[in-house]
Amino acid sequence: MTHTFTRDGRRGAGRQHHAGPLAYVLLGLAALVSLFPLYWNLVAASHTGERVVEAPAPLLPGPRLLDNLSFAWNQVDMGEALVNTTVVAGLVALSTVLFSTLAGFAFAKLPFRGRNALLALVVATMTVPPQLSVIPLYQIITDLGWVDQLQAVVLPSLVAAFGVFFMRQFLVEALPVELVEAARMDGAHSLRVVWHVVFPVARPAMAVLGMLVFVQAWNDFFWPFIALTPDGNPTLQVALAGLGSGNHSVDQAIVLTGALISTLPLLLVFAVLGKHIVGGITAGAVKS
Repeated sequence: MTHTFTRDGRRGAGRQHHAGPLAYVLLGLAALVSLFPLYWNLVAASHTGERVVEAPAPLLPGPRLLDNLSFAWNQVDMGEALVNTTVVAGLVALSTVLFSTLAGFAFAKLPFRGRNALLALVVATMTVPPQLSVIPLYQIITDLGWVDQLQAVVLPSLVAAFGVFFMRQFLVEALPVELVEAARMDGAHSLRVVWHVVFPVARPAMAVLGMLVFVQAWNDFFWPFIALTPDGNPTLQVALAGLGSGNHSVDQAIVLTGALISTLPLLLVFAVLGKHIVGGITAGAVKS
């Protein structure tokens, strides 16, 4: 039960504070500022490339949205790129959430020799620029014959140091060690403890981590551009790199149309799962 204090200093129980008009005005302005780039992307996708680069820039939708969508979809194999990106982002998110939760539980609640040193080593890998691993990683996928194959993008991203640290920090506070000890006293083996104790407690953090990793994998460009080719087996970001080019110029309207296509699935995911993600973030935020 939450408590508040009245004006005369007495404590009241269960009292809720309501936002004033200024709060709604500020929230409305923040929403408009956040949505404006998406709106202008839609506006630019409905005009010609020449009109997009003119000054002043257009602020109202034009008549060419359907034509630009059709041209962008057919100039590169956007359908295949969407499927490839969904497969890659989904597999990376699932594997990262699974492995990060298991590793985070081990670092948070399982005592073993060298735990702190190993955790420090995992965190230290976050400071290494990904560009340093490009040459050896490309040599490995070349030797395996994985160039222009989706596994070349998925396997190097099966787990992330950030995910391990994120889940460890959450489980340190959210998972009482008494629950783990009680499950072991009841005869539960390690896998059963993880399935029936760790996963239910970690579900809010797993949802948040899964969304973050999915969006990051969906928008990843650097390594997929090296491992894949636009004409072979591209993800969306690789396909967009070859969009709108021709006659020694780039049609910015077509490029922004492709960006709009690549953004719509993410908006759909947020629309479907946004309530659950927010609920996971705020779970346990109110103390009793």
